[in-house]
This record gives sequence, C-alpha cells and structure tokens, in this order.
Amino acid sequence: MKKSLSFFMMLVLVIGMLAACGPQREAQPENTDKDNGTGENKAEEPKPEKLVVWEDTDKGIALKPAIESFEKEYGIKVEFKELGMADKIRDQLRLDGPAGNAPDVVTLPHDQIGQVVTEGLLQEIKVEDSVLETFTESSITAQMFDGKLYGLPKATETPVFIYNKALMEKAPETMDELYTQAKELTTGGQYGFLALFDNFYFAHGPIAGMGGYVFKENDGALDREDVGLNNEGAVEGAEFIQKWYSEGLFPKGIIGESGGAAMDGLFNEGKAASVMNGPWALQGMKDAGIDVGVSVMPKLPNGEPVKTFMGVKGWHVTAFTKNPYWATKLVEHITNEENAKIRFETTQEIPPVKSLIEDPVIADNEAAKAVAEQSQYAVPMPNIPEMAEVWGPMASALQTIATGKAEPKAALDDAVKTIKTNIETNHPAK
Repeated sequence: MKKSLSFFMMLVLVIGMLAACGPQREAQPENTDKDNGTGENKAEEPKPEKLVVWEDTDKGIALKPAIESFEKEYGIKVEFKELGMADKIRDQLRLDGPAGNAPDVVTLPHDQIGQVVTEGLLQEIKVEDSVLETFTESSITAQMFDGKLYGLPKATETPVFIYNKALMEKAPETMDELYTQAKELTTGGQYGFLALFDNFYFAHGPIAGMGGYVFKENDGALDREDVGLNNEGAVEGAEFIQKWYSEGLFPKGIIGESGGAAMDGLFNEGKAASVMNGPWALQGMKDAGIDVGVSVMPKLPNGEPVKTFMGVKGWHVTAFTKNPYWATKLVEHITNEENAKIRFETTQEIPPVKSLIEDPVIADNEAAKAVAEQSQYAVPMPNIPEMAEVWGPMASALQTIATGKAEPKAALDDAVKTIKTNIETNHPAK
C-alpha cells in the first residue's frame, strides 16, 4: 500500500510540475517581429498577394529593379504608381486612407513626418540595429518623430558651394577667404558670391553654424518651447549675413520671392563666380554651358562648418496597411545598399548609405561627393508640425536685416516672439 501511495504521490507531483511549466511556455512571446515588422520569421507571417507603393514622379525607373528583386526573393507582387512627393502623396493619403484605398508604402519628404503622424497616416516601424547602421546618423534622425522611427531614408539633399571654373580657380576653404575674393570680383555687374540669405532655408547654414538653432533637441525629441533663433550665436550669424548686403556684395534683386530666379540667371549668364545652391540647380547650370565645380561650403569665421538644412526623402509604412510586417520588409529591401546604388545611378538622388559615400560611383562624382560630405554637417529640417510657424517670421526678419531696415538682434527677437505666439495659438499643448 505504501508503495502504491508513493507511486501515486510521485505521479501527482510530476503532473503538477508539468502543469506549472505549461503556462510558462505559452507565455513566451512567439515572435515580437509579427507586430513590428522586424525579424526573419516569415513562415509565421502570412504573405499578401501584393503590396502597393506610391513613388515620386519620374522616379519609378529606380524603383523597378528593387521591386523585381523583392518579388523574386519573397514571392509577393508589388505594384507602384507615381505621384508628386511634395504634396500630392500626402494629400491623396488623407483621402484614400479612410476610404480603404491607401497603399502599403509611400515616399515623403522628412519634414512632413510630424504632421502626417499626428494625423494618423503613418505607423511606427521597428528594424534591427544592423539596418539602422546602414545609414548616416542624421538621415535616421530625420526619419524620427517624438523619439520613434517612422521610415528609412532613400535620398538626401542639401545646399553646397558651386562655382564657375572659368571665374574661380578652386573653392575657398573658408568664408573669410571667399569674402576677400568676392570683394575683388564684385564690380560692374559681376559678383563673386551669391546666396539667398533672406530665405531661412539657406540662412540657417550660417545661423546654426554660429550657434543658433530652431528647436532644442532633448532625448531624440524636439522641444517646441526652446527656440534658439535669437540667441547669441544666431545674432552673430545674422550679422555675418547682413554684411554681404550692406557692403553691396549681393545685388538688391536677389531679395524676395524672385531672388532664386535672379540668382540663377546671374550665375548661368556667367555674371557670378560662385553661389550657395542645391544639387537641383546643377543641370540648368550645365545646360547653360557653365563648367561648374562643386564643393562643401567653406568654413565660417568661427572655424565651424556651415550647418545647412538637409532634406531627406524616405520610405514609410502607412497606418492603413493590412501587412505591416511585409511592408516594412519592402522598405528595408528598397533602401538596402544595392538598391540605393541603383537609385543613384538612375536618378542621381544621393543615398545616405554610409558604405556608398566612399564608393567610386559617388566618390568619383564631384557633385555627389560634395553633397554627401556636406550632409555630414547638415541639420535635418525640423519635422514637427510647429515648424510651419517658423518660416514666415524668419523670412520677414531676414529681409529686414538684408535691406537694413532692422538690426539683427531686434529683428530676430521679433521673429521669435511671433513664432512662439503662433505655436501657442495654432498648436495648443496637449
């Protein structure tokens, strides 16, 4: 009897132990990747018949090879259509998303991320560190909002120093050197250097290089309460800008909305030795017969680089996709090194892929190399909705500085006051 009882007790004990272990096994997460789009457990993630992508106008030529290799590797059909990236994609997503006709993946300029996330149009993605390490730090920062990642970068652009080799032998290393050359070359309708410094997109370079900033970054998030556009460094940057106008080194015609066309005209007519402009202007210069040289911006008088604004185009997973895992996989695939290189070769859009910066395809291309190098110093344009309140007041301040109607400190103080008031009015704190 004792033996039977002992055996029975042992059996109960074993069953109890197994029962205790059972829930622990079931409580283990099957695969966290299923919810966040990362990992390799494809067998447990149902494959959709197809994914839909919205690409930028005239850029589908670069997307096709990436789609073909994705379809071959994963057996998922991918369809795409082209829409204007600057506005059409965002506006169409607002309509098609709630109607159930949204794509799985879209491309957007990074400075729209904050607004579209706030509107519930995009979803956070999570990828392995090895994927993030593919890209430059600043380009990944540009894809983040409120400390979360909402896409992967596909291309970057930022203003650089462009010069006419017939009028300037080489790019100067410092802005002081450029200033001296400009004073020598500016005469009789000819100019040594031109920049749209009354436009905050370009003026940010010297202002930030001197120590100013738009919104302070704290723990990966931008603090809308901390605006640094009238601090000591910002004022020094504005004073640097003012002297180019006050000393007659810039013509009055490049102030205001028509300034860009006026500057392009002077350079393409051979009447300006150098300009601060973006890679988008190069084709027009070459079409005008100008033998151009391209370099990073010369360093500021304080020894710091010109911290230009950087724009980053990215790929994003929409909030409406029924297949976030595979949509994220597609984003990873079309931004990998191989496909980023193909995109550059077909569109000349410069990928922020670290391994490609030294690749001959970019390193041997003077313009691409200059943009890639300048991007290392550049600051992504703030992508929070409050940035919309910055452009107007800063443009007004810079124009009064350029025309001599206000001193830099007073103009910037007024601008910041207006910016803060508009933020409080149009973006109530949650």
